[in-house]
Amino acid sequence: MTASADNNINQFDSKQIQSMKNRILKCLLLALISLPALAQNRHSVSGYVKDNSNGEGLIGVSVYVREAETGVVTNPYGFYSLTLPDGKYTLVFTYIGYQKVTREVVLDGDKTVSIEMSDESSQLAEVTISTKKEDENVRSIEMSVNKVEMKTIRKMPALLGEVDLIRSIQLLPGVTTVGEGASGFNVRGGDVSQNLVLLDEAPVYNSSHLFGFFSVFNPDAVKDVKLIKGGIPSQYGGRISSILDVRMKEGNAKKREINGGIGSIFSRLTYEQPFAKGKGSFIVAGRRSYIDILAKPFLNSDLKDSKFYFYDLTAKVNYQLGDKDTFYASGYFGKDVFGGGDFGFGWGNKTATARWNHIFSNKLFMNLTGYYSNYDYNLGQNQNKPDAKDKFDWKSKIISTSIKPDFTFYITPNNQLTFGGQYIYYDTRPGKATFVSEGDMQDISLEPRYADESALYIGNELKFGDRISLQYGARYSYFRSLGPATEYEYADKGKGVRKDPIFPGTEYKRGDVIKSYGNLEPRAALNIGITSNASIKASYNRTSQYLHLLSNTAASSPLDVWTLSGINIKPEKADQVALGWFQNFKDNTYEASVEVYYKKLYNQIDYVPASDLLLNEYFTGDLLFGKGRAYGAEFYVKKNKGRLTGWVSYTLSRTERLVESINNDDWFPARFDKPHNITAVAIYELNKRLSLSSNFTIQSGTPATFPTNRYSTGGFEIGNNYGGLRNNSRIPAYHRLDLAATLKAKKKLFKVGEGEWVFSVYNVYNRRNPFSVYTRVNEDNPLKTEAVRYSVIGNFIPSVTYNFKF
Repeated sequence: MTASADNNINQFDSKQIQSMKNRILKCLLLALISLPALAQNRHSVSGYVKDNSNGEGLIGVSVYVREAETGVVTNPYGFYSLTLPDGKYTLVFTYIGYQKVTREVVLDGDKTVSIEMSDESSQLAEVTISTKKEDENVRSIEMSVNKVEMKTIRKMPALLGEVDLIRSIQLLPGVTTVGEGASGFNVRGGDVSQNLVLLDEAPVYNSSHLFGFFSVFNPDAVKDVKLIKGGIPSQYGGRISSILDVRMKEGNAKKREINGGIGSIFSRLTYEQPFAKGKGSFIVAGRRSYIDILAKPFLNSDLKDSKFYFYDLTAKVNYQLGDKDTFYASGYFGKDVFGGGDFGFGWGNKTATARWNHIFSNKLFMNLTGYYSNYDYNLGQNQNKPDAKDKFDWKSKIISTSIKPDFTFYITPNNQLTFGGQYIYYDTRPGKATFVSEGDMQDISLEPRYADESALYIGNELKFGDRISLQYGARYSYFRSLGPATEYEYADKGKGVRKDPIFPGTEYKRGDVIKSYGNLEPRAALNIGITSNASIKASYNRTSQYLHLLSNTAASSPLDVWTLSGINIKPEKADQVALGWFQNFKDNTYEASVEVYYKKLYNQIDYVPASDLLLNEYFTGDLLFGKGRAYGAEFYVKKNKGRLTGWVSYTLSRTERLVESINNDDWFPARFDKPHNITAVAIYELNKRLSLSSNFTIQSGTPATFPTNRYSTGGFEIGNNYGGLRNNSRIPAYHRLDLAATLKAKKKLFKVGEGEWVFSVYNVYNRRNPFSVYTRVNEDNPLKTEAVRYSVIGNFIPSVTYNFKF
């Protein structure tokens, strides 16, 4: 795309913005007008589908009308709606892992049919690894989507025996990480900041505890996990690579329930209870690590005050206000604390979400969401010593608040319309910092930055008979960088060289619009059924991102800086197309898929050599901009039923960047490029008490820049990269095997409830996987250069965890 074309897309005056909004509204009206007129003798049947054991709404249940040979699936709150002519019908509710439910209904007017489904997990022959509807992978419009059931995640081997959501999704096709202990994950050529991680619709800016070894999601409080890698629906926006949508449990609406676990590194406790005669329920879940307590007796006097722990608290409440209204409120609070002696740092997330579900009619469903998200981190020295002559204190945070109305209009079983909007306000504090030297204090704080983002979206899903379905839509996003702020222009000193600010800068007052960008983001997906158990799918999506994470290290860290688009930083954008074949075998026991994708990325951020990003008011002078491309093929085979379940996947991919002045202005592999990625997960139910599981993964080593020659000066040997090639080599491949066994305890805890022991071994054959490799001069022979491997984990790690429930 040329620069002029890019400007035409991104720069809108108020009249053009209003014109675009009018076009979207016209599209909505045309979609409604073009629908066939509904006869007066058509009526709707709708309701909720819930779990019989705890009253939780079930997501994605198939509701099939036998006589009409059509159906729908329940939404994220368990709601469904069907519009049919007068008559007598049989509704069949199916959900893998649950007993089928059949209901007869005489449709002579609008009807409400809500049901509860019972779990089949007690029947060993029907053990499954996914609670989703039959044939969903073939028949649904979704592609490039992975859903991992929490029942499966709990049985998989885990580091130190602790179930972790983020580490589990890294075993899915198209998902990688730069190394052991790295924060976040990479999806189809995107960096960690290009994934929108949602907890009950609130964004989580850092999803890691303990430098990436564990995630912020307490498995005891998680209900549903969905990773969208492509074909992103229009209701999602703000990131260009993927959506990780995590939904929390609502709390047991049937009875009081307590569960938790005692592990090697932390313990968990969860409490659920109904109230108001079953109209409401709540859940509270907490975790705290105690490795610092266990290690304290072994620390010497210099380290006796060391702190290294994390904790989090998750809570949710819901209340049914009436037959048509339900209110939900949820929140998360977590913190990591590290340090010792005079030095310390930490980071944490806080989120709060309020949601109101309202049924306007049997056809129109609304979910109104408001959220607050706050990610903060701090770094300091001698902070708690009033008499210290030298001190340093740095605090930073990013806060976002939003409101989002979302509507679903169930026009017919074959025609579903979604539409809505969103408003987000950003408040970023890149650094409130002071330092004291010899008793003299100086303030080196950076000024806060503000912005807002608005969006309108619409999507329509159509089914043409039993074999063809089409989903199309668009999202229009509009971003404004807001005052008060001081903005600078920068003098270009040459390719790849730090730019200097031109003084004085331009002062903007509160409420001033510094810079605005508008982007139209079309989305489309197509499913063509080839046979009853095979289909071809295709998708396209354009996405935009106005929030950026600045990191010039090998892997992102909790202290990396979030910044906003503005005069000197354009929004990141991406276009992705995907094509896939999906097929099931042996009555849905096996499912297989092959997907190919190609993604183009624009306005990707890179850095000049020795860039200075922390507490630098003029950091934009250190930024370089370019484009990227990612392409690949994902092969996936999964066994859903029987005693042995699991999956095998292979991803063949490339991820490259092109940035002016880097790598001689030629394409180079991105830091997280891994051409080959093979994973295998197996879970075997030996009997009703004992299950065995294993994970195996092998991946290409990540790219690295190594010297190609060296020269001598002043008696020192200095490595040199002749030609300035970026990522001209690779570190050794990564591979690892994990094993686990889950044994149900015979004796009950406190003579009530139930318990289980989880025995696991992480990195079974002691592989010392490299996180990075660097070169240095040999101490004994200065004429010899040696490569040094740095590994975060170099040994096998056994663990034992006891989980309980009563």
